[in-house]
Amino acid sequence: MNWQLLLIESVYFLAAVLFILGLKKMSSPVTARGGIVWAGVGMVLATLVTFITPHLGNIGLIIIAIMIGALPAWWLALRVAMTDMPQMIALYNGMGGGAAASIAAVELIKGSSQSLTVQSLAVLGAVIGSISFSGSIIAFAKLQGLMKRSVIFSGQQILNLLLFIITLGLGAYVIYQGSSASITLIMVFFGIALLFGILMTLPIGGADMPVVISLYNALTGLAVAFEGFVLSNPAMIIAGTVVGSAGTLLTQLMAKAMNRPVSNVLFSGFGAKGGEEATGDSVQGSLKPIDATDAAIMIAYAEQVVIIPGYGMAVAQAQHKVWELTKALIDRGVRVKFAIHPVAGRMPGHMNVLLAEAGVPYDLISDLDEINEEFEQTDVAIVIGANDVVNPAARKKADSPIYGMPILNADKAKNVIVIKRGRGTGFSGIENDLFYADNTHMLYGDGQKMAGELLSAVKEL
Repeated sequence: MNWQLLLIESVYFLAAVLFILGLKKMSSPVTARGGIVWAGVGMVLATLVTFITPHLGNIGLIIIAIMIGALPAWWLALRVAMTDMPQMIALYNGMGGGAAASIAAVELIKGSSQSLTVQSLAVLGAVIGSISFSGSIIAFAKLQGLMKRSVIFSGQQILNLLLFIITLGLGAYVIYQGSSASITLIMVFFGIALLFGILMTLPIGGADMPVVISLYNALTGLAVAFEGFVLSNPAMIIAGTVVGSAGTLLTQLMAKAMNRPVSNVLFSGFGAKGGEEATGDSVQGSLKPIDATDAAIMIAYAEQVVIIPGYGMAVAQAQHKVWELTKALIDRGVRVKFAIHPVAGRMPGHMNVLLAEAGVPYDLISDLDEINEEFEQTDVAIVIGANDVVNPAARKKADSPIYGMPILNADKAKNVIVIKRGRGTGFSGIENDLFYADNTHMLYGDGQKMAGELLSAVKEL
């Protein structure tokens, strides 16, 4: 082995170690930033060392391609609002799947020296990468508001099943044809795979987007790992395997947090109406509005307040005002905690990222299992922009679409204040029993504005 290959293999090994350690550090909010840096350094090293590969051609085109991808991504990452982070992640994850599929396309078209194993892995990577790419683009369109509702039609699941079978059949035929496979056959194969990814994602409602994003992240990692085998690139194999396994575990955890199997997320169409109409039986009780001054009195003289953020807080960009309100309450001797549901927001960890951006200390943030027992001793629970994750129907109504889903037990607090723009249902279209409970009061208005009014009123007391 000459010095170039030895250096390449050594750097790839180092990059793989950095990927694994970086992912490990990302498991905790305290070390997540460092984990991202470590993994990023590993990726830079793996990219740079590739340029000394013997007989590497088209270096100019490679540099141009890197610049075309890196510069806009850097610019967009600096400018993206936190409310748009889920769709940005969906888009970039789709790009990873598309890149893996593109590698597969090149290798399948070349085809001359491929073994049966290599060609089979290329086809598998092509299928998975194509589905991840087109599915992630649809997820991006939904989260960005470019698609206002999900698309459901009669016989949709049967059509999707047929497309999947056709995709697998064409893939098997491409493998059988080997180097004789025509470009037309390969392109039709990719086209059907891309179409399947689109049609599979169209009926999925916005309420399930955290699980969908996590699932496509796992698929992208798996596709990259397969293409790493095709290219004999250990860095790609290890990085793809780590991302794929982590994404799979996260997908399972997210589905468990909703008490629904992944198959139900993909094929039930739950949340497809996007809040256009309520689902289930009518709710008993009435909505009881409250003004900011009365709400401020409740929280200022409480012993413990638990704040439950949701996607509405992200939309209102209210996290900074909420943190200012929290500090004002703490200065008055009030114990304040934040309760985070695993599927709150539009991506895994969305609320944690928002609170971290505002500077909320990690020791004030609790997950569902840690905080639920404390609600009975909580004087006031403040729900800001959250909906389904605090809906008691998940415990009480067997006919509710969310029945059995673990929720934050906000209804067990002595008092509940819900900050909400209006009277409509949440993203899933399900009416929330909590809003009509005897101990709940509705503070209507923009989340940031209402948090500011609460802050002002607390300071005046």
